[in-house]
Amino acid sequence: MQSNEIRERFLKFFEQRGHKIMPSASLLPENDPSVLFTTAGMQQFKQYYTAPENALRDFGTKNVATVQKCVRTSDIDEVGDDTHHTFLEMLGNFSFGGYGKQEAIEYAHEFITKELGLQIDYVSVFGGDKDIPADNESQIIWQKIDKNLKIKGHGKEDNFWGPTGKEGPCGSTTEIYINGVEIWNIVFNEFYKTREGAYNKLPVLGIDTGMGLERLLTIVQNKKNNYETDLFNNEKTREERIVADHTKAALFLASDGIKPGNTGAGYVLRRLIRRAVRFSKAPLGKKIQKIKNTYSNTYMLDDKGEIEKEEKKFRETLEKGMKEFEKRTDPFILFTTYGFPIELTTELAHEQGRKVDLEDFNKKMTEHQKLSQTSSAGMFKGGLQSHDPKTIKLHTAHHLLLAALQNVVDKNIKQRGSNINEERLRMDFLCNHKLLDEEKKKVEDWVNDKIKVGLEVVRRDLPFEKARKIGAEMEFGAKYPDAVSVYFIEDKNGGSVSKEFCAGPHVLNTKELGHFKILKEEAVSQGIRRLKAVLE
Repeated sequence: MQSNEIRERFLKFFEQRGHKIMPSASLLPENDPSVLFTTAGMQQFKQYYTAPENALRDFGTKNVATVQKCVRTSDIDEVGDDTHHTFLEMLGNFSFGGYGKQEAIEYAHEFITKELGLQIDYVSVFGGDKDIPADNESQIIWQKIDKNLKIKGHGKEDNFWGPTGKEGPCGSTTEIYINGVEIWNIVFNEFYKTREGAYNKLPVLGIDTGMGLERLLTIVQNKKNNYETDLFNNEKTREERIVADHTKAALFLASDGIKPGNTGAGYVLRRLIRRAVRFSKAPLGKKIQKIKNTYSNTYMLDDKGEIEKEEKKFRETLEKGMKEFEKRTDPFILFTTYGFPIELTTELAHEQGRKVDLEDFNKKMTEHQKLSQTSSAGMFKGGLQSHDPKTIKLHTAHHLLLAALQNVVDKNIKQRGSNINEERLRMDFLCNHKLLDEEKKKVEDWVNDKIKVGLEVVRRDLPFEKARKIGAEMEFGAKYPDAVSVYFIEDKNGGSVSKEFCAGPHVLNTKELGHFKILKEEAVSQGIRRLKAVLE
């Protein structure tokens, strides 16, 4: 029995029993800031457990069923074994006052034993604690269904679920085990847990069930592990499994409109892609196509090239960073100079039996932020928006551009603002005239000449007064500490073409930059011009 058939059987089973079949919600939850991703089938129905009357209005019934795509990253370090995944599908049936514990348990038993022909090892029920009494009702129901069935009682750690986030519906559970593995979790949402930790009784009992498709398939198809099922390609090693799992999760996230970034959901997506890249010698393109083929009859998957773009950027970072990591370069330098994520440094060190001094790293980062005049939001006042490799290259090109303007156009030109992202650099500068086409061409040629020569980019920490006396460019309006960081772009003999107060990061040599091109030059206000440029 293949995965598509199980999905269809599950939904048809519950449709025949009065459930409306609902589509999977997006992996990016709507109107639920308490979580980054959709981690359970009940999330899109959260509101109906506290206002069950709205289910009739919205669905025409109090009972629904779904196959929900989910992303869970709490066990990301366990991925690579037989059962853990960051992306999974949950088969679930839900009721908002339409039926109670007896029907929920009977449906689950019938689907498992009759529809799928599987034998249950045992079930578990909530044994009670100081806050909530034992679920004796569920135990009695199971005993009536099968007097020979083994029933185990557990505490909150095993048989109590929720809420998703810091508050919400929750309740005791009964779980079905086959081959020693938990297959189906049936939650009885009887309570609403407040942010203060109180369990308030809900006016109507809600049913919330979840059965992981990947685990179920392993049993139905009589496989040794999830990777032998038709949802994977029989990946054997830990590395192969991490690549398969993370690429799949990344593809589903990107297909739901999430883009790699430095915060929130975008950061998780970026980390998933980077971990996949780290463990994959081959480009991820073929793996992505295989995943699309696997789910072609179920989901429309289109990441719009986001994974490939992120992969390309990170492979450049990875190649340089790995060489420095093997030299045992300080993690702080790995991050600020090479854009090498601290999470990756920590993971690599752990694999080699080494420890990273995170306290030292964080201390240096704090000092680094002070030196660079970082705002509370973590954005450089100088305009650098991230430590992405492309942004770092444009940052170095920005230094060359200022030097070029001073050498070609007017030695008195001063910077008055900047903004640098992964796509382009922007500089505002003092100038009393519109640049002629000839001047722009000379500026481009000057910068490209310095790139071609291959000048070294060197950071030096200097006393503020010394840095000022040697003529290092300062950010307009900035206040600097007694000790400052200055970046020099210089030849092998120490001859500088640029020196600026700056906390980095930068490339090590200008030959890494590519071809510099001015896109646009315009007025910002009287006496201030703006240039936008890119590296090709």
